[in-house]
Parts: sequence; C-alpha cells; structure tokens
Amino acid sequence: MPELGQIVEKVRSKNAGPFWLTIDIFCGSAEAFARVEADLDTNRVAALFQVGADAVRRFDIPALAVVKISLPRPVIQGAPADRDMHGAGWAALLAELELP
Repeated sequence: MPELGQIVEKVRSKNAGPFWLTIDIFCGSAEAFARVEADLDTNRVAALFQVGADAVRRFDIPALAVVKISLPRPVIQGAPADRDMHGAGWAALLAELELP
C-alpha cells in the first residue's frame, strides 16, 4: 500500500494558534485529490495523532485539490512539554500513513 506522501505533492503542518495544529495536504491533481478524499479515513488520522475523532476538523477543498486537517495540540504551544513549537513535524507522521 502506498503512503500518503507518495500520492500527493506535499504534506505540510503548522500551528493554528497555541492550541491547534493544521495539516495541509496539497494533492497536485484532481486524481490525487479524489483518491485522498475517498481513502484518507478521518478516524485513522485521529488514531494516529491520539485524539478523539470528534476533535478532528477536516476540510476537503476540491477547487484547490487540498485537504486540510485541524486538530488540538497535545500540549499548549511553548509549554515545557511541547516538543514542536512550530508544529512542523506533524506532517511527516501523516505523510507516512498508508492508504488502501
């Protein structure tokens, strides 16, 4: 099974304020977008990041061939336990997720 990062052009993550992260999946084509839209299960994303599925916000944007996922940070940005102040490392985890 291919990994998400092998199907799309780019996966990027960043802060969405001190309490949220956002992950952008730039599909690069209508075909890749259709596959990601159909095969990327939001429940699997929630399990990967160890949050409840009801906390994950997903926005499929066909006109841009982008899927945007927002989820709460595990700790507040800048807290002593925060290991990724900018939220940039989360993209790599999602890019390695295998799609059916």
